[in-house]
Amino acid sequence: MASSLLDKYGNSITQLSLIPSDGGVFEITRNDHLIFSKKKEGRFPEIDEVFTLLD
Repeated sequence: MASSLLDKYGNSITQLSLIPSDGGVFEITRNDHLIFSKKKEGRFPEIDEVFTLLD
């Protein structure tokens, strides 16, 4: 997913952090705001869904 984000947004991304976790946690934040939580949604996001959330 990180590669796909960098491919699409390139230099417009100023920071991309991957933080290892346990327990199936996967969250996406933008400017310190949670925009997707696997724990809340009960599923992993599709890359096109992530693009929509970020755009």
